[in-house]
Amino acid sequence: MPSDKLLKRYGILYGSSPIMERLYQQVERVSATDATVLLVGESGTGKELISKAIHQISKRNDKTFVAVNCGAIPAHLIEAALFGHERGSFTGAVKQHIGYFEHASGGTLFLDEITEMPVDMQVKLLRVLESGTFMRVGGDQEVKVDVRLIAATNRDLESAVKQGNLREDLMYRLAVFPIRIPPLRERGADIELLAQQFLESLNEKNQTRKNFSRSSLDVIRSYSWPGNVRELKNVVHRAYILSGDELDIEDCVSELAAKKPTVHEGYLNFFVGTPLADAQKEIILATLKHYSGNKRLAADALGISLKTLYNRLKEYQIVN
Repeated sequence: MPSDKLLKRYGILYGSSPIMERLYQQVERVSATDATVLLVGESGTGKELISKAIHQISKRNDKTFVAVNCGAIPAHLIEAALFGHERGSFTGAVKQHIGYFEHASGGTLFLDEITEMPVDMQVKLLRVLESGTFMRVGGDQEVKVDVRLIAATNRDLESAVKQGNLREDLMYRLAVFPIRIPPLRERGADIELLAQQFLESLNEKNQTRKNFSRSSLDVIRSYSWPGNVRELKNVVHRAYILSGDELDIEDCVSELAAKKPTVHEGYLNFFVGTPLADAQKEIILATLKHYSGNKRLAADALGISLKTLYNRLKEYQIVN
């Protein structure tokens, strides 16, 4: 059974590997300041958890923590979402709306997937970071806020700048204190300890006493976990539901490995035996995502015509 002592629980973070110890030290040092933080790490590594940990041990911990996924907000709405809008500023604006920056004033604003923010909005974000002021959409008066900003991305920063997804001046402004979040495969014994912690939580919630089989522990140690901590937690939960008193995790991992290619630092990895049509689809979609939805750039990189790309996307029922 894992314990806080073994896991070295730090706020809401778990792990006792040397690489996590270094991360904890960085979190502790930057939390004592108001410096802007840029978290860089693969999807599923826990960037939002780390941003919450920074907030919880900072002097702002009695104020609001607001988390925003920049990629989940339509481009034409993101300015109003972040800065708010005045009544009548556009069709449907029937009353004044307070944006995320004002909601987070005095506390911490976490902007996840910052490279998904439109470039024109990045200019406005840079101004807010430098001046601490902005105007609501449709407004003519400046609003002053006191916000500690933490941003995050799963992209390589230099590549994001070169591809036009991140303004270089904004990158330098955000990266006052950059923190790299290690992928799960680099965390050694933490992998098994985290799996045990997830299982313990399920046992406690459901009043059960399930354990991992020996073969499951071998799989947990040897699998690369491309989806990182999020994938590990989901696999443990699925195995818990499907298994009796002894969890068999191998089938759950095999299903994931067979169905999902992995993307790591610009490379797309497939398992042997992946159907050619499935591989082609994943290559097209991954390339399109790599170029932030720019179909012309994606088509050029793939060596196909723009018309062919549109036809493929139509086949995949992706029409936007």
